Amino acid sequence: MNKIFLIAEAGVNHNGDIETARKLVDAAVAAEADAVKFQTFKAETLVCRQAPKAAYQMETTDQKESQFEMLKKLELTPQMHEELMAYCRQKHIMFLSTPFDVDSLHYLVECGLEIIKIPSGEITNYPLLREAAKSGKKLILSTGMSDLEEIRSAVEVLKEYGAEDVTVLHCNTEYPTPYSDVNLKAMRTIEEEIGVAAGYSDHTPGMEAAIAAAALGASVIEKHFTLDRNMEGPDHKASLEPDELAEMIRAVRHVEQALGDGRKTPSGSEKKNMPIARKSIVARCGIKKGERFTEENLTAKRPGTGISPMRWNELIGQEAKRDFAEDEMIEL
Repeated sequence: MNKIFLIAEAGVNHNGDIETARKLVDAAVAAEADAVKFQTFKAETLVCRQAPKAAYQMETTDQKESQFEMLKKLELTPQMHEELMAYCRQKHIMFLSTPFDVDSLHYLVECGLEIIKIPSGEITNYPLLREAAKSGKKLILSTGMSDLEEIRSAVEVLKEYGAEDVTVLHCNTEYPTPYSDVNLKAMRTIEEEIGVAAGYSDHTPGMEAAIAAAALGASVIEKHFTLDRNMEGPDHKASLEPDELAEMIRAVRHVEQALGDGRKTPSGSEKKNMPIARKSIVARCGIKKGERFTEENLTAKRPGTGISPMRWNELIGQEAKRDFAEDEMIEL
């Protein structure tokens, strides 16, 4: 099976500070994520100046500021992008960023990103979907707040304009997501009904849902992380801290190994235990030469180095060709 692609979602948890962003990259590297992802946007093109914040944002940021004012402080400048991309190359981890408008998308394409991640809120943004498809890049589409028909429509737009490699992430856009709202089985529905590779973008407060998604066959798993959940900012509370991120990734990799290839056959590690744990046909009591084998004078005991008890009926009624002591393996 293909390796699960694990994205450590730094998002805006850098709080607009390049040094914090670098530390987030370091944490993603230490956790052995495949990629670390930020967000690329201009507040002016993302949100109206007086747009309200979401309820979860009101709880974790200054209640007096607008969504525009909050986002303005969380922008990454082109210089910061360049520094982070160079730092990721130095640290041998893939740099990703989510564009929230067409200009940001074009900028990331020009920067040479291998993958473009389309966020949940843009699943109905036709111009962005169209331009993302025309970029020729691998695309990952999150689907929070959407139903199956909206996902189908978005994927149709992507394919209409040339997208060939599309992965769709099941997602719930509540920060943090209640476990009762996760609905991981929808990931399989997306895969079966839309005909695309499916994964999971996790906003729950813990790591169980992401690990379960791995067990359900997610091809991509994305998880928010932060240096400190107590920092001010909209997404810190729904993020894992560095040691938790590392623990989650280890668990996902273990699940990935445990899934195997689906063929039922003795593994290399257990074959050595077969003669120890299985049984052979042995004499229940002393048996004389010429005496017939019966249900009463035969039994099955370990080790399994002799005749298998699955040949029981074959032995019953045959004559012993020599004497057998109690517990001695029967030979024909």
